Amino acid sequence: MRRAKLLFILAAVLLCALIPVAGAVTLTLNASENKAHVGDAITLSGKVTGIKTIAVYLFVVGPDLDTRGVTLDNLNIPAGRGLFTTAPVHMENGTWSYTWDTAVILGNLKPGTYTIYVVSSPVDRLRFVKGEYTKTEIEFLASEKLHNEVPLGPALPVVALVITGVIMLGYGGMRRK
Repeated sequence: MRRAKLLFILAAVLLCALIPVAGAVTLTLNASENKAHVGDAITLSGKVTGIKTIAVYLFVVGPDLDTRGVTLDNLNIPAGRGLFTTAPVHMENGTWSYTWDTAVILGNLKPGTYTIYVVSSPVDRLRFVKGEYTKTEIEFLASEKLHNEVPLGPALPVVALVITGVIMLGYGGMRRK
């Protein structure tokens, strides 16, 4: 009988540990940031309530991106399996903030509408728990900055080959001595 009580108490403790606690994650943007240009920096911030976590996990879904979501820093990496953009949560008040500089990301951020997700657990868009995530949409317009590409002159490759040849000849001459 004593073992049965002990097993019952152990089962109750495990059940309480496995039942998710209701909580919420919020996300705010400045009103002007719902539309942005590719290359702009966007500040994402919010608050976590009812959940103890040290970080929130961010990912984005949009045109020509993986439907599970991708990291904000590298649009070629699907979110999940430990790969996320994270923002630390301040344990005192539950707030978090992340600045997404779209000028320094890997991948191609095309003009269009993108959805940014913030979740309290490291899971992709297809597996998060209802209530423990939030999302917002941002419309990206074409970049305002002109790409100033300086074409290489036709003599530059020839000069590079000559310099390489001189270095190789000098190195070969030093080896013979």
